[in-house]
Amino acid sequence: MPADMSPLAEIPGWYCVHTKAKSEHLAAGALRLLPDVEVFCPRLRFQRATTRGKVWFVEALFPRYVFARFTPVTSLRAVRHAQNVVRVIEFGGAPVPVPDSAIIELQSEMQNNELRELKPLVQVGDSVKLTEGPMRGLSGIVERMLTGAERVRVLLDFLGTQSPIEVSVEKIIHETPARVLRLRNG
Repeated sequence: MPADMSPLAEIPGWYCVHTKAKSEHLAAGALRLLPDVEVFCPRLRFQRATTRGKVWFVEALFPRYVFARFTPVTSLRAVRHAQNVVRVIEFGGAPVPVPDSAIIELQSEMQNNELRELKPLVQVGDSVKLTEGPMRGLSGIVERMLTGAERVRVLLDFLGTQSPIEVSVEKIIHETPARVLRLRNG
């Protein structure tokens, strides 16, 4: 066993792997090709308003990091040299294991998937923008939640007056940044 390895190096465990920027999924793919290496790369899928309308984005839950389960004594070198991997997080020259319970809890929060879709909860008083239809791009305030098929009444600022319209939640987007939107399980 190399001098920089701890006695835990012969026991499989989860480790935090630092990746190149915006390459978490690529590093995860390369690590999955290695024998006896399990990978967990949690990512979020969400919509954001752009000049083209609503656009889906996918980002890593932990930018520049993925988790890999392996036995350091047999796999550390291969993991360190996998494509798009910068390094394995170490302390005192030895890789630092992540507790299994932390990974299990994280997987549970991700609903046992690596990709979780974020759906913003719309509430009365929220500022929203229409993303589809003839009034696309207009902003308004959610006035009331309506029953059935996730519809809302929005007060639009149109021609100097506030006009109420009813729209599907799918046709609006919050005017706040996606990272501060509240999660809805589902």
